[in-house]
Amino acid sequence: MYDYDVVFIGSGHACWHAALMLVKAGKKVAFVEEDTVAGTCTNWGCNAKILLDTPFDMIDGLSRYEGAGIHELPQVDWPELMAYKKQTISPLHKLMEGMFSQMGIDVFHAHGKLLDAHAVEAGDRKLTAESVVLGTGERPRTLAIPGANFIHDSREFLDIEEFPKRVAFIGAGIISMEFASIAARMGSEVTIIQHDRRILSMYPARYVSRVVEKMKSEGVTFLLDHDVANVEEHGGEYVLTFQDGTSLACDYVLGATGRIANVEDLGLEELGIEASSRGIVVDDHMRTSVPSIYASGDCVAKRIPKLTPTATFESNYIALQILGLSSDPISYPAIPNLVFTLPRISQTGVTLAEAERDPDSWRIETVEYGKRLLFEAKNEADAEFSFVFSKKTGLLAGAAFYGTDAGIWADIATLVINQKLTGRDLGQMIFTFPTESQGLISLLTPLLPLV
Repeated sequence: MYDYDVVFIGSGHACWHAALMLVKAGKKVAFVEEDTVAGTCTNWGCNAKILLDTPFDMIDGLSRYEGAGIHELPQVDWPELMAYKKQTISPLHKLMEGMFSQMGIDVFHAHGKLLDAHAVEAGDRKLTAESVVLGTGERPRTLAIPGANFIHDSREFLDIEEFPKRVAFIGAGIISMEFASIAARMGSEVTIIQHDRRILSMYPARYVSRVVEKMKSEGVTFLLDHDVANVEEHGGEYVLTFQDGTSLACDYVLGATGRIANVEDLGLEELGIEASSRGIVVDDHMRTSVPSIYASGDCVAKRIPKLTPTATFESNYIALQILGLSSDPISYPAIPNLVFTLPRISQTGVTLAEAERDPDSWRIETVEYGKRLLFEAKNEADAEFSFVFSKKTGLLAGAAFYGTDAGIWADIATLVINQKLTGRDLGQMIFTFPTESQGLISLLTPLLPLV
């Protein structure tokens, strides 16, 4: 007889969605969490980021109406905004833990480690379970250079009290580009450092170049083909020295050179479970090499985007497997992803790069939304849609978007892709007008086959 039906090591989105489903089905569940309950996204990532980003997004939108009735843009009081962020976000983990407790889920605040196929060490306690789910997430990669202790991570950046006047971002990926967009609007002197020439490499180059040019116009400097050799502190400022001998002085350094999976000291090696900095190896049912032990979310070694929605999808999938409600291998639908630059870039399904490499299978249609429907595009003249259609069926297979509403557009396109909707299907639906969603539908529908 086990103590629990399922024990989760971790309590973020990769875990708690499954836990709620299992509890509703009558299962006894526990979390073992050594950090903050509900995980990174809830406390130190997505939620804090969108709260802090939203005022800048709104100001960026207002800036498009300068000369058309808007004469003075508001300024962000960062300490006041940060105080509001802490007031709003800081209580969430307690609220979540309270919800878990009310539902009968036990939470053990301790480091979790596998002892065998059905036992987990939680501090000085041993918990047994029929199944174990690993949802330990990832952490920022640390540069192995002298002075690395002076480099901050995204969690720290989202908690700074006073905004620095000079900020250096190491890396030109999602985190750096999103935070640099905020820093530029704050009037900071911003430098983005990248060891090669790739900026937001997973997104369409045509849209990335637009964001880069906009950021340059706002004073952002891009140092490409630069590698940081060391960081030193001198009288309250930080000096980055590059491998070519040049240097840069700033007030704050943020490192965003990737993330690595939290797989250490979990007892994986002792049980023969394969794992690396990329994550834990699982089969097509999200099981490790030990059938009673699953892994979910960012700690999994996988090629698909490591996003909160994919962690949630995997969590729900694992619950269905444990409940015996499905025996099918996991099959991912089209996955929308969005970078919160100003403006946004999003994509879903077959990417533009994939379509360009295989023109016999796909056709790309680009629609200049902003130029065609400026009144509806919130005065964003360069807002644009790029659609990827299957040459075999004519149906939508992928899409990429550039514009402030790129997230909404990607979600709608994902629905069209996953449901294999035709022009006739969309024509039989009614949407609100004039909205960003209706604008997308009106321009997409004529490009789809009727049946």
